[in-house]
Amino acid sequence: MNTVLWILYGGITLWSLVSIILHGSRPTKSLSWLLAVLLLPFGGALLYYLFGVNRRKFKFFRLKQTEKRKMFDEKYRNLNALDHELDFDSVKNKKLATLIKKSTLLSPYDGNKVTVLHGGEETFDSIFKALEKAEHFIHLQYYIFSEGELMDKFHSVFEKKIAQGVEIRLIYDSFGSSSFKGKLKKRFRKIGVKAFPMMPIRFGNLLFTLNYRNHRKILIIDGKVGFTGGVNVSDKYIKPISDLGVWEDLHAKLEGPVVNSLHRIFVKDYHFAGNEDLLLNDTYFPEIKTQGNKIVQIVAAGPDSKQPSIMQQYIGMINAAERCICIANPYFIPGRAVVQALIIAALSGIKVQLLVPEVSDSRMAKFSMFSRFEQLLEVGIEIYLRPDFSHSKMILIDGEIASIGSGNFDYRSFEHNFETNALLYDDELTRGIQNQFDRICGTSDCLDYTTFKDRPVWQRLLEGIAKFFSPLL
Repeated sequence: MNTVLWILYGGITLWSLVSIILHGSRPTKSLSWLLAVLLLPFGGALLYYLFGVNRRKFKFFRLKQTEKRKMFDEKYRNLNALDHELDFDSVKNKKLATLIKKSTLLSPYDGNKVTVLHGGEETFDSIFKALEKAEHFIHLQYYIFSEGELMDKFHSVFEKKIAQGVEIRLIYDSFGSSSFKGKLKKRFRKIGVKAFPMMPIRFGNLLFTLNYRNHRKILIIDGKVGFTGGVNVSDKYIKPISDLGVWEDLHAKLEGPVVNSLHRIFVKDYHFAGNEDLLLNDTYFPEIKTQGNKIVQIVAAGPDSKQPSIMQQYIGMINAAERCICIANPYFIPGRAVVQALIIAALSGIKVQLLVPEVSDSRMAKFSMFSRFEQLLEVGIEIYLRPDFSHSKMILIDGEIASIGSGNFDYRSFEHNFETNALLYDDELTRGIQNQFDRICGTSDCLDYTTFKDRPVWQRLLEGIAKFFSPLL
């Protein structure tokens, strides 16, 4: 028996080591996996198979559902104006917009109205007012769609709107919305909601989908009004149901031509998750007239994307900055490329400010995040610790361009999750978010480099351990 186990262990370990060496995307991440496989017999190889295998080269990206997504892109290319051109006066804006367009096929659109929403109460107040006005359909997808007061309100509104003839389609992440099953899901389906999980965690596909999650938050009403940002459907955004208190976040209400881009992402994901035909017709993609004067571009990426568009967007914004960079994120665990871009910006005389929560829902993520602070503080980057927990994912540059959405500054958002950001090319909107950012920084603790450098050894040790595993988070 021992001989069989040794042979099995040797074979699994050898396969893992060869796979890591041949298909590893980054030396640091590959080294982490190599050590995990060698130090954790069987367990390390299992973790690598679940979370480390580059699915772009394996079965996940040959699945039938992935072919559906490719077919969607081909059909959508013929039905929508992906070649839409917008003449920017600013070279900075034009360069960034071109990067996103070539990476995602999503163009910037003018003629939009944008309402930036601060916090859960303001966000859901706006959402439910918009839902009450729905006439034809409501399409929504959330990473977390959890039981509670908000879910009950969605159910009540949905029941009323379906009775009026409104179609409702819901897709949710099967991991983030793990409680949305059984009687709870039947409750919504019973009233006529078409609800499907994205990449359901089942025995047959567990090894190919567990590490890939749909982290998007999208709501489309009649193809004319859209919402996206960082707020999930969870009561923790409206009342203190945990030790972290009420979660803060940013969201955006979009009205105008850019809603087509946001809706395209939903329809593609819905086709991926459900069994309905593609929803590509005038009913779901009506012609949208100008609603305002804001320029907006949607940024979307996932594990099946050819380019890591969220990471490219953030690096593109950092490199384009001329005066200042402001970042707010709860999970600031970027790779070397992003860290070096920020260091170069700071050394070039650009003011760089980072706002993160002092408390976190993940101790591992917090220590990993803190492990990067010393080298950032050393080059003059200002780091502020806000006392409450903020889930906002935001980056501003030069008071001119703002991004809010679901994408974190971490490996998971860059490589493993389906994410969506809204890129706002507008001084007025950016200044409004900037004012809020400055106000919070003014009431938060600013880290001092000398003091932080002398932090206790035990904290450095925990940070080092967490940093070692950061490529796996």
